Amino acid sequence: MKSRELIIGDLVARVPVVQGGMGVAISLSGLAGAVAAEGGIGTISTAQIGFRDPDFDRHPIETNLKVIKEEIQKAREIAKGGIIAVNIMVATQFYDRYVKAAIDAGVDMIVSGAGLPMTLPKVAENAKTKLAPIVSSVKSADVICKYWLKKFNKLPDMVVIEGPKAGGHLGFSREQLDHMDDLDYDTEIKNIITKVKEYGKVQEKEIPVIVAGGIYTRADMEHAMSLGAAGVQMATRFVTTKECDASDAYKQSYIDAKEEDIIIVQSPVGMPGRAILNPFMKKVKEQRIPPKRCHNCIISCKPAETPYCITDALSNAADGDVDNGLLFCGTNAYRATKIETVKEIMDEFRD
Repeated sequence: MKSRELIIGDLVARVPVVQGGMGVAISLSGLAGAVAAEGGIGTISTAQIGFRDPDFDRHPIETNLKVIKEEIQKAREIAKGGIIAVNIMVATQFYDRYVKAAIDAGVDMIVSGAGLPMTLPKVAENAKTKLAPIVSSVKSADVICKYWLKKFNKLPDMVVIEGPKAGGHLGFSREQLDHMDDLDYDTEIKNIITKVKEYGKVQEKEIPVIVAGGIYTRADMEHAMSLGAAGVQMATRFVTTKECDASDAYKQSYIDAKEEDIIIVQSPVGMPGRAILNPFMKKVKEQRIPPKRCHNCIISCKPAETPYCITDALSNAADGDVDNGLLFCGTNAYRATKIETVKEIMDEFRD
């Protein structure tokens, strides 16, 4: 089966691959720009995007908003006219300000999950920026499309289905994740695609649906497209690339990981997630690590109660202090055996 172009309104990706957003500082301008230059859609994660800036500790929100613009501009320089997206979590404190900052910086598309982005069309009103919610079930797709249509006369420009094999925070219960094989998720994917098409007919709009979670090879993409998907979103495979913005130590952790090292963890923000079992994860099972300061990251975080600061844990890992960091990953992280280039991966997925 051959791949095809991914068409999102007036945007055309030559390769139907969306690089998934990975925070903190795993997918910034370097990775996103490289993927866009190769014909895919490169995605910058806005999650604590400015943590390396000297002003971050004193003014985290303002610093993040400033760096969003800087990273989008840098990605544009690399992308050679390719498509640049940002991933903004609904659970982010001051979510609306992040959305507006990305739009003001001229980003092509906003991908939004970690909650239902119910108000996204209102915040992005009159912007040319494409809007793509992340869903994990027919119910969530139905709720978003129905609400957007009724309140804003707007439908998504693209929908991302994020399955149970994805990395980072997941839209499934711990019980569902412990029994993934019982979910019959292929059927759920087909039902979501059918539901989105039904809504698209209301406005005579083609809404491409992208499948994410567990996508690692061309065969995975072909399977997703056989279910009716217009393309795939892939994150874990891009971590072990030369262009990925993570530290070398972070990338090596993926290469060193065995299948049994990839576990489900309970994030401090109240959601299950998938990560690599490392000294840090073993430590936080035994003791609480009180945060030194609040970085204004996630709405649900309670600094006085959180078992550890997720911003500190993710930024430590991104900067190479992997023994004191949280290493989010998808189910296939153990399959990484070497450092690749973005071009090598994209060549596998193009016609």
